[in-house]
Amino acid sequence: MKKEGRFSPAAYSAKLWAEEERHDAPLSAMSADPLRDFRHLAEDVRTYLAQPRGETEEERREYNECLNRAVLGYAGDRERILAVIADRLLRQRIHELPDYRHPYATLAEALFAEVIGMNVLELVLRKREGLEEIQVVGTAVFEVRDGVALPSAYAFESLREVERIQQNLVLYNNDRINPRKRWAEVMLRDGTRVTMTGFGFTAKPTLTLRFYTVRRFRLAQLSESAYGTISDRLRMMLLAVLHARFNVVIIGPTNSGKTNLIKALIGEMPDEERLVTIESRHELMLQRDFPAKNVIEYEVDEEDPLHRSVQAFKLALRQSPQRIIHAEIRDEDANIYVRACTRGHAGSMTTLHANTLEDVPEAIADMCMQDGRGLNPERLTKRIAEYVTEIGIEMRFIGGRRRLVRLAEISWENGGPAVKEWATFDEEAGDWRYPCLPSAAALARLDGGARPEGMAAWPELGLEGRLSTGGAAASGSRENGAWSAT
Repeated sequence: MKKEGRFSPAAYSAKLWAEEERHDAPLSAMSADPLRDFRHLAEDVRTYLAQPRGETEEERREYNECLNRAVLGYAGDRERILAVIADRLLRQRIHELPDYRHPYATLAEALFAEVIGMNVLELVLRKREGLEEIQVVGTAVFEVRDGVALPSAYAFESLREVERIQQNLVLYNNDRINPRKRWAEVMLRDGTRVTMTGFGFTAKPTLTLRFYTVRRFRLAQLSESAYGTISDRLRMMLLAVLHARFNVVIIGPTNSGKTNLIKALIGEMPDEERLVTIESRHELMLQRDFPAKNVIEYEVDEEDPLHRSVQAFKLALRQSPQRIIHAEIRDEDANIYVRACTRGHAGSMTTLHANTLEDVPEAIADMCMQDGRGLNPERLTKRIAEYVTEIGIEMRFIGGRRRLVRLAEISWENGGPAVKEWATFDEEAGDWRYPCLPSAAALARLDGGARPEGMAAWPELGLEGRLSTGGAAASGSRENGAWSAT
């Protein structure tokens, strides 16, 4: 008599699953290809995870957020989704696939790696310290740390793995990448942003994961040697600019520190001051990082006629804003931002793509001209230089650090924009120079009114009695203040 082998519940459940046709099962019968069976099972799990969960919209949004975070390597969310997969297999009475071999402890973990895991990017994500971006082009991987992109020690074995990650991300966000739409974006609540493109739009599929690594900076931190973004003297100058309610425009390439500086400046504003922010994607996260502030945050969608930036501006202007923080001025909203800055919203801030501060007024004027209103170009540029771009700040990534390289007053002189540099960064010396004093009109604003709480008195800033005289201090003025000429 043949001796029976030891009973295995796992093997028995797998046998039952193979013999039983179930409408909700991925396979009605086992095939001769174990890999094919696994992929069918993985597709079933992927579809199952993509189904909405939760009784309320907020619960469903939190579940989708958990899926996205699990894909991007967040440990707690990964454990939660792994438990969901294990429960799915248990309900289907599936514990293993006959003849399918995998390096994981359980079938649930193998499926998790297929439908959630990031392949080699998981190895990159293990070293999150200082990681700002992961850039994938085809199978090549680049890591951005401290503003510098370097080739990663890891790479994908095939384009299929890149496309699998793309499909996971878009599926869990009710989006798609296909021949009709070859791109997608995913934004998490913590500020992490994923941008992806597929074949036909770019030569190779791409993934860009930009992590939100900064929660809150104060100006005082940016002036510390650990960061070196500004000097302490520059910090006092920026505080005075804020208090005098100059309109500010910031330029600089990606990862140059524009967002850090804007948030640091906002952090110095009184909490009761009414702010309105307008962004295409929530990146400033002011309500999260400054919960006590009186702020309204708009997230616009230029592809939706009802929620474009133009509509956001119209509503924002009716909500009594004292300052408008516009993430990036664009063609569609340039005219409205110009009107906002000239009609009672002093102290507003925006960023702009421009090569130099000298180009800023004309660049904004060109945007305003595109709506076909037949405006006078010179008159428009003059108005922008005098009222919209009163203070220009240029940021750059220099010597491994994000630096404020130019702080300047922008005005209109001799029929064109004029830039008076209050501070510039000297790369050779590794320090800032202060070549020019503010104009007489600017000094009057900087020296007027009560000082902000905790700020040095205006005499200690060296502003009292000052006049701009070609970069030299007026007779009798103090030479050790914030605006002392060098």
